[in-house]
Amino acid sequence: MLERAATEKTVRLAFKKQASACNGLGSPFTARLCTLAAERLTASHSLGETILSWSGDPSPGADSVPLRLAGALHALVLSGMDRDLAANYAPASASDDDLWAAVDNACHTHSTFILDRLKSAPQTNEVRRSAALLPGFLTISSLFHKPLVLSEVGASAGLNLQWDHYDYRLGDRAWALQPSPVLITPEWRGSPPPDVPLYVESRAGCDLNPLDPASSDDVLRLLSYIWADQQDRLDRTRFALSIAAANRQIVEKADAVDWLQRRLGPTHEGQAHVIYHTIAWQYLPKASQEKGEALIAAAGARATANAPLARLQMEADEEKGSAALTLQIWPSGEKHLIGRADFHGRWVEWIGWPGLH
Repeated sequence: MLERAATEKTVRLAFKKQASACNGLGSPFTARLCTLAAERLTASHSLGETILSWSGDPSPGADSVPLRLAGALHALVLSGMDRDLAANYAPASASDDDLWAAVDNACHTHSTFILDRLKSAPQTNEVRRSAALLPGFLTISSLFHKPLVLSEVGASAGLNLQWDHYDYRLGDRAWALQPSPVLITPEWRGSPPPDVPLYVESRAGCDLNPLDPASSDDVLRLLSYIWADQQDRLDRTRFALSIAAANRQIVEKADAVDWLQRRLGPTHEGQAHVIYHTIAWQYLPKASQEKGEALIAAAGARATANAPLARLQMEADEEKGSAALTLQIWPSGEKHLIGRADFHGRWVEWIGWPGLH
């Protein structure tokens, strides 16, 4: 009983931590849902029993059990499988008692569906992160003046592989290669990014569990992990999915290290090869991270002025509340922090490459 009590306490704490994170990231509804789960979830049904006796680490930085549950519930709403839940779910305004009654009923009625969803980690593809990537790609183009070959690790449905198909407002600067229904307007801090021509020669991505933007099941899964009270994110992601589907963007199902080894093998004469990832590297096992770093370093050692390599990252670091934007280029090996960004791309603080304007 002591072990069970300790586990249950850990699970409830995970929901409270997720509630705090959701408040900070602009989703008061998901924060309220997690708070209610922390306070009211019981083992009176198989679903509650499974969650409260979770065998792994339920916290937001590990198994993310609160977001697994929130995603499963949102999928029931988006698919029309539970009308009572939908009537009390965001954007509807329901009391805590009515909302939890609908959630608890869904946990009884759709336990098989939710239990199946709990087996998978949350999967997102935040399109607004492209607002942090674009100035990085413009910097690379300014440094090398060559077409780009793109390789994204942890690409999910490939929405951030299609970054050049979106319309941006970065401070006073507008950027678009063509008209787009996806408009990305982060709060921009700092000087403008480089204003240079940019061309993508080719693109590819990998993911352990890639999602197909042309699959209705995969689209539902991706949308379900977007917080229900953030309609702008839902709309933007739907438009981006339609662009990826129209362009037949397919992300390869592969281990990151195996895929990198293959992608880094060929030499791209007259082109700049860019390895990039957003909030993905941290989820690789430590051994895989070390192998991946070694592969990239070895490829950097082979890079030349006519076939340069770059690594663009948007990843968490020791500074809480935002992600670091870093860029390393070869053959020089030079590396700099070029900015910081909100994890969901709501704002970008641009520093830029030293000496580049």
